[in-house]
Amino acid sequence: MGITTQYAPARVGEPWSTGYGGRMPAADSAPSPPGAHERPLAPSPFPGDDGAAQAAVRAALARFAVTRSPEDYLRAVAELCGDRLLVPVVATATQLGATTGGLASDKEAEMAVVMMQRPDGGKALLGFTGLDALRSWDARARPVPVTLDKVAETAAAEGALAVLVDVAGPHSLVLEGEVLAALAQGHRLVALEDGFGWAVPAGGE
Repeated sequence: MGITTQYAPARVGEPWSTGYGGRMPAADSAPSPPGAHERPLAPSPFPGDDGAAQAAVRAALARFAVTRSPEDYLRAVAELCGDRLLVPVVATATQLGATTGGLASDKEAEMAVVMMQRPDGGKALLGFTGLDALRSWDARARPVPVTLDKVAETAAAEGALAVLVDVAGPHSLVLEGEVLAALAQGHRLVALEDGFGWAVPAGGE
C-alpha cells in the first residue's frame, strides 16, 4: 500500500472541444512500424462486458456530484479502479479516393482515440462508465473497454492533462494531477480503515 492521499477534486472549468488523439490501427491493417505515433489500447480484460455501468460506480459519482468533498472524490476514484471504462474511438480517413461520380470517399481509415481540448490547448482523454453515457455524448463512437490504469497510461502517453469520465453525464468526474499520474503508473486507489491509499504493483515503488 502507498501513503494516504489528500487531493482537492478538480472541476471542468473551461469548455472542451472534440478532437482526435493517438491513432489505433484498423482491424485489417498491418502493425505499425517501430517509432510510429501509434498508441493502441491494450486488449480488454472484460470479454463478456455488456456495456452496462456498475451501480456502485454510478452511485459514487452521484454522491460526489452532490457533496464535492475530497473523501467522496477519492471514493469515486477507488470505485473506478475496480471497474473498467469505455474509451470512445472513431474511424478517421488516412487516404481519400474518388467515386465514379467524382465524390470524395475514404480509401483507407484508422481508428482514433477521441480527445477533447480546451482553448488553452490542454487535452483530455474521455472515458465512460457505461454505453448509455457514451451514447448520450456521441452514438457514433465505438466503445473500447479498458481498465482505468490503461486509460491513464494512454492519457499520459498522448500528453493529455486529464481524463474526463462521463463528460455528458449523468455525473462527470475529472481525473488529473497526482491522481492521474499515480494511475498511469499502474497504482490502484483503495479504501483503508483510516482513509485511502495506493496499492502499488509488485516491483513498483
